[in-house]
Amino acid sequence: MRILIFHGYLLRGTGSNIYNASLVQTLTGMGHEVHLLCQDHDAAALPFVDAVGRFEHGRLEVEAHREPVRCTAYLPDIGRVLPVYVADPYDHFDATLFHELTDEQLSHYLDANVAAVREVADRARPDVALANHLVAGPVILARAIGARVPYAVKIHGSALEYLVRPHPERFLPLAREGLAVAGGVLVGSRHTAESLWATMGDPELPSRTRLGPPGVDVNAFLPRRPDEAAARLSALAERLRGGGAAGWGGEEGAADALQALDPRRDRIVAYVGKLIVSKGVDLLLAAWPLVAERVPESRLCVVGFGTYRDGLHTLAAALGRGDLDAAREIAARGRELEGGPPGELAYLASFLDGLTGEARERYARAAAGAMERVSFTGRLEYSDLPDLLPACEAQVVPSTFPESFGMVAVEAAACGVLPISAAHSGLREVSRTFEPAVDPGVARLLSFEPGPRAVQEIADRLLGWLELPPDRRTRARAALSELARERYGWRTVAEGVIAAAQGRLSELPEPPG
Repeated sequence: MRILIFHGYLLRGTGSNIYNASLVQTLTGMGHEVHLLCQDHDAAALPFVDAVGRFEHGRLEVEAHREPVRCTAYLPDIGRVLPVYVADPYDHFDATLFHELTDEQLSHYLDANVAAVREVADRARPDVALANHLVAGPVILARAIGARVPYAVKIHGSALEYLVRPHPERFLPLAREGLAVAGGVLVGSRHTAESLWATMGDPELPSRTRLGPPGVDVNAFLPRRPDEAAARLSALAERLRGGGAAGWGGEEGAADALQALDPRRDRIVAYVGKLIVSKGVDLLLAAWPLVAERVPESRLCVVGFGTYRDGLHTLAAALGRGDLDAAREIAARGRELEGGPPGELAYLASFLDGLTGEARERYARAAAGAMERVSFTGRLEYSDLPDLLPACEAQVVPSTFPESFGMVAVEAAACGVLPISAAHSGLREVSRTFEPAVDPGVARLLSFEPGPRAVQEIADRLLGWLELPPDRRTRARAALSELARERYGWRTVAEGVIAAAQGRLSELPEPPG
């Protein structure tokens, strides 16, 4: 089968990038031929990309790098402006928030991609197609191929929550145009489905919406013994030090940060994701002194990049000095430190304001030592995570903003690592999936309530796990891994995409009620 996919972004990093890269690898492994439109200028370096098509001077030129050609990546000529949902730097582009585009810039972006998709479709003659994001993938496919090629739409949370919901007057018409002729619409969770239905206001849309979460590479994300995990972690650090990583990985200092971790000695807790305010990493940093005071061998590893990176380093430095007044000022400034308007980090502020008397002094003393046991790696390749996660005992997903799905939690669980997530949106649905696999005492540790007590609740969950008897942890780790491997897998995801595009919706699960 020939499958056309419009992604429009990179094929490495996080979120939808990883979804599409993993999906393409699975589809080609199943024997399908994939024609993928993206903006990854280094696509040829990826092992699953066999040919690259570039649009130069109005002509499409395709260069094959290996035979047989199962995946061709095409790079539409959109110019310098790359529309994004969340501010991030991109090589080769001026990344601009969608809602800040001029009408002329938005029209140019849409028209350039529509022309590229139409030309690729005319040459490749795809049987089915997939559009990513509520805007602008679906409207691009609608205008380029319409009903000539059946297509599905995969809803990732970013476009829905950061763009269409807050700016409906400009982007809702584009979203409606894109969904109008789609065979099926895939969401990662019931939360995302309900948000989509409320935003679109289309009474017919629920009947075309099906559950289509991302998958996990069960051959890569595996539990490992401490000695093996330590060896793989050390090898990863050496690869980064030697320049073996490229693109999104191998930042300066990453090798040293990882080399300092040893699962035979340390109780490692991880955060993996964007470093932006809405991900709630400030809550995890504030909770860490409470954890490290009672479990001194614990270490926190923060993996990621983003516009709030400097703000988090500033917060960690203030806590490391025991300067809670400075930490409170950071909480008061909030989004200002990532370039946004001032807006207090309410949960962090509530925690700091609640510290008084001896409790405040004790926390300040604990914080000074705890921050010495926090490592920031910066960017890592997604392919590096299977060498990091099995060395950890827990992973925290403290997001304060709705998430369509908790993929990082599933990957952690597949490695036998306890995923502790905020109890909302798609994150809560993932936690509920894993709760029956473990005993009730462990099940309650899988999630925490976002709110004024979030910092204390994160600490309580981590301590509850780290102080659990080893035999109970061992049983729980095995159960989490087994369920993750049984429930999630990329072949199932790929088959669901094809079924949704063809309108075979009766074969796909509806979002759970």
